[in-house]
Amino acid sequence: MSDIGLSSKMFVKDVMTSPVVTLGEFITTNKVANVMAEKALGCVIITNKTGKPVGIITERDLVQRVLAKNLVPDTVKANSIMTSPLVTISSEATITEAAKQMNSLNIRRLGVIYKGSLRGIVTSKDVLGVMPELIEIIQEKTLISCVTQIDENPEVTEFTSGYCDGCDSYSEDLKLINGENICEECQSDLDN
Repeated sequence: MSDIGLSSKMFVKDVMTSPVVTLGEFITTNKVANVMAEKALGCVIITNKTGKPVGIITERDLVQRVLAKNLVPDTVKANSIMTSPLVTISSEATITEAAKQMNSLNIRRLGVIYKGSLRGIVTSKDVLGVMPELIEIIQEKTLISCVTQIDENPEVTEFTSGYCDGCDSYSEDLKLINGENICEECQSDLDN
């Protein structure tokens, strides 16, 4: 299929958000919230003094770890509420691998690493956003595969169940004959 331009694999690098907004670990949560509001972000990556990503702060972290505890945002540092360590994935990983990792760890965001450095972020929303496209690609590949099978053996293929293209009745023993699903009764009519 790849020789005709169809690939059922989509990579993290294709859907990630880049560049990532990073903030230092000693910034106050009030400033974190302001940056998130100004840039319409659901999260920011927290870095240490050397710029290495050490955690993530999401809207949920701000609500649960600052607001719900009635803490004063100007006095709470990012490193005290961030989720750490930052969970990452390679930019060359597939969307399926990212979805499995997020699901198994019960998280919604992954830092994306390329050549040893943080280059982006991929979210569950990013993954869901490309699912219709992936389903369409799989359907196209299946259709091409079926046409190829029909071309290779135009007469008869294996049995399947469903509705007969000849009489619209349900059958457990449909045969694919010249591109149509035909029940036994209609098959015998074709033979006569």
